[in-house]
Amino acid sequence: MKMILHQTESVNLPISLEICILAGGLSRRMGRDKAQLRLGNRTMLGQIQATARTTGWPVRVIRRDLVPGCGPVGGIHAALETTQRDAVLFLACDMPCVGIELLGCLVDRFRAAPGSLFISYRGRVGFPFLLPRRTLAAVARQLHGREFSIQALAKVLEARTLQLPGRLARQLRNVNTRADWNRVRRAWSGQKKKP
Repeated sequence: MKMILHQTESVNLPISLEICILAGGLSRRMGRDKAQLRLGNRTMLGQIQATARTTGWPVRVIRRDLVPGCGPVGGIHAALETTQRDAVLFLACDMPCVGIELLGCLVDRFRAAPGSLFISYRGRVGFPFLLPRRTLAAVARQLHGREFSIQALAKVLEARTLQLPGRLARQLRNVNTRADWNRVRRAWSGQKKKP
């Protein structure tokens, strides 16, 4: 009985959270800055920022890592090192289809059991994900050990994973190449034409 009461209380506890969008990548496969590609009247980064702002939580864009050349783990480290919040919800600048319902699912699961939480899709973890600030030391160890894989980070953190239903999994499309960009643009145009 005590455990059930504790879980119920944790769901209602306010959480100190911010959203950080990682936008410091080199966009090598794309050949130009992915964050500046345009979807309608916004850049891809602008679209992600707009979605993030609808949550009501503070939103920051991480463009420079404190330890350069470490891929996304460098951005994660920079965000956790500089946050004033208890947890950070991480988004990638190349995933413009992520919607508010998906973010809500992540936050609800985190509230129920605050701890490292990653989206899992097709057997791999990735963006978006939520990390408590207390994971900073483990992220720093990954950097110093030159282990820059998000898969390895999730394993070290013993992160929980959230499997998404198919209708939400479509929001995980990311843009790495021109072919990816063309697919996302076509999907985006199709969604905008629906009444």
